[in-house]
Amino acid sequence: MTQSSIAKRRTPRSFDPVPLLDLRRQYEQIHEEVLAAVERVCASQHFVLGAEVEALEREVAAFTGASAAVGCASGTDALWLALLAAEVQPGDAVITTAFSFFASASAIVRAAARPVLVDVDPGTLNLDPDCVKARLRVGGSYKIRALLPVHLYGQCTDMDRLQSVADEFHLSMIEDAAQAIGAKWRGRSAGAMGAVAAFSFYPTKNLSAYGDAGLVTTSDLNLAEHMRNLRNHGSPRRYHHEEVGWNCRMDAIQAAILRVKLPHLETWNQQRRQRAATYDRLLADAGLVAKKDIAPVQLLRTSPHAFHVFHQYVIRAQRRDELRKFLSDRKIGTEVYYPIPLHLQPCFAYLGYSAGDLPESERAAREVLALPMFPELTEGEQKCVVESIAEFYS
Repeated sequence: MTQSSIAKRRTPRSFDPVPLLDLRRQYEQIHEEVLAAVERVCASQHFVLGAEVEALEREVAAFTGASAAVGCASGTDALWLALLAAEVQPGDAVITTAFSFFASASAIVRAAARPVLVDVDPGTLNLDPDCVKARLRVGGSYKIRALLPVHLYGQCTDMDRLQSVADEFHLSMIEDAAQAIGAKWRGRSAGAMGAVAAFSFYPTKNLSAYGDAGLVTTSDLNLAEHMRNLRNHGSPRRYHHEEVGWNCRMDAIQAAILRVKLPHLETWNQQRRQRAATYDRLLADAGLVAKKDIAPVQLLRTSPHAFHVFHQYVIRAQRRDELRKFLSDRKIGTEVYYPIPLHLQPCFAYLGYSAGDLPESERAAREVLALPMFPELTEGEQKCVVESIAEFYS
């Protein structure tokens, strides 16, 4: 590095902030529709389940191509409902990825089952079908009942190969589609490929509520009816309880807001894809992702069979934590999804995993960095992000 470049990096500068996510820009576009929807619910005085939730369920089912949808209180509740609908029993085991948000595994525990954590493909960071098959061949003392792949960062996992494995070993397929509404695999939508699929509408998601909300889709109308009972204390009608369920009903105001947003989702997802392509180009033009081992940044691979909706735009970066601080000093928002793989979380110590058991998940946890990504992000802001990354590595 030259003396002039060192001096340049040390010179105090002012920076316009680039947020990781800015929901205010979206609200500016739709606030009149949103406020009208909220007023509609307030005027009805029906705040839990009801017509708004039922309408959202029909609309999301149609959007995904599923036969039915069941709204609930959160994406975590959606996973729990999906597991019980797939007849996961106490003492069963469920295979899922070690590299995901905590709820992918904690919902399995909540269903009184045992998470079996498997490593990821280093290119996509989605569940590796070869690792799944190898783990199933090992066997064990627990009955593995289901396979729960996560469509990480908005890209569907390899559903062809995973479904083949699920069929061979007679497993139920449960999609964790919390990050992937609108994503597709070979033209089939996330939410319409497994027996059941769980979605999250947490405020950061591509389709986001103004609070917590979730939903399950399924191809089986009987499973849908079962989940509707489970979300309401196991009650098919007031004060009659056929089983012990839970209170995880959807808020009508959240449903009404989601109904406003759903018609915009395809446009917003396409804008995310355009922003991702811009990042790819800018990073390549800056010489940060040359096809050689010494390149400081690696891009994740997008499968040619996947329609990726870029819930997050994630890179793998050398000296990740130093880079993140450098960007933070320049008011550029970033996040690490996820800094600790699930098999190394303290609460899962009883599962018996150790450091080194799932090396790709562990390496990803050291390297991944999410850059600003939302539909209204400007190319000027993206240039600022990439120029700052290039400056760090210069």
